[in-house]
Amino acid sequence: MVKIDNQNYNNEEVKTYKLDNGLRIIYYPTPSPVSYCGYAVNAGTRDEKEEESGMAHFVEHLIFKGTEKRKAKHILNCLSDVGGDIDAFTNKEETIVYATVLNEDCQRAIELLSDIVFHSTFPSDELEREREVIMEEIKSYDDNPSELIYDDFENIVFKGHPLGRNILGKADTISRFDTQKVQDFTHRLYHPDNMVLFASGRISFKSMIRWAEKYTNDLSWDTYEQIRLQPEGYMPQHIHMDKGTYQTHCIIGCPGYKAYDYRAAGLYLLNNLLGGPAINNRLNFSLREKKGLVYTVESNITPYTDTGIFCIYFGTEKRNLGRCMELTYKELKKFRDTQLTSRQLSSAKKQLTRQLRIASDNDENNMLDIGKIYLHYNRYETLQNTCAQIESLTAEKLLEIANDKFSEDNLTTLIYQ
Repeated sequence: MVKIDNQNYNNEEVKTYKLDNGLRIIYYPTPSPVSYCGYAVNAGTRDEKEEESGMAHFVEHLIFKGTEKRKAKHILNCLSDVGGDIDAFTNKEETIVYATVLNEDCQRAIELLSDIVFHSTFPSDELEREREVIMEEIKSYDDNPSELIYDDFENIVFKGHPLGRNILGKADTISRFDTQKVQDFTHRLYHPDNMVLFASGRISFKSMIRWAEKYTNDLSWDTYEQIRLQPEGYMPQHIHMDKGTYQTHCIIGCPGYKAYDYRAAGLYLLNNLLGGPAINNRLNFSLREKKGLVYTVESNITPYTDTGIFCIYFGTEKRNLGRCMELTYKELKKFRDTQLTSRQLSSAKKQLTRQLRIASDNDENNMLDIGKIYLHYNRYETLQNTCAQIESLTAEKLLEIANDKFSEDNLTTLIYQ
């Protein structure tokens, strides 16, 4: 058997282990009486074949609908009966299924999670019902242009690549899914060496390993080589879509950096200054506080394992669109042309690192991040290390990154009107 690997961070012992079947386990001890535990599965939207668009999200719904030994109602009641909760979500690169329980119920949660992840039967009657649920979810999403525009934008930036697909999928492909197609997808990707079991709280790590062995030792899977092709051939575009919306919605951006690119921390800091969550970000001050042109304006970065995406979003009246775009490009130009002063840089670093420290006071989000990072990179990223990367940034490096990503010639624009 593989030895337990203890990694000491901030006097806390993050423990990892790998079972013979390839399942990786990571445990993050906390003083909380609550445990967050779950499976991070290396199966997201980008792992679907073209005819499987929406399958990863479909599976996320269906694993709650019955296993070889449980019906849907038994799955729903298993943790609710002890005050716990179970949830799941799908991203472009992973699916997460996790539970929130008291520490003493962690074994119960891991048993249930293992059952639904590895032994779901995808009964046809439940599949039909859930298909209708997802169709309604797609309609609801289509009615929300401030969310839909992000997916349309990624589809333009990553044109022809699975990363550009909507997580919910398309009605025409979902209408053709059946039990056999769902089983084909899970058999290809839902196997132990393509997953991480994660947990936090005050539980025995040795017990956690025993539980994992007990509930996954009967699994047998064919080897599957998962190949993810990196998006290539980005070309900036400027597109208007007639959506008949009262408000004009605009998104501007380009491919970003992958998660562990040496420039990723710099773009993260620049994005925080430009349109991050603090109300003193430059776009909010320029477009909303000074001019009153928008209610919402923000910028975001999403890193993936081999690429990323950077974008700015705002909604405004049609007559104010040109002025908003002008002010947005003006703020981007400032970053390209003017190096941050030592005082500005120090202030930006302080703001971001303290935001991260405040955000880290959430065990649930911490554990979900730990599970995803360990799944993709086989490592655990400490807050201390992240802050150190931010502190090491120089004004010269930020100017270089701004000129790489904020150039108008490099930016794609999508407008809903």
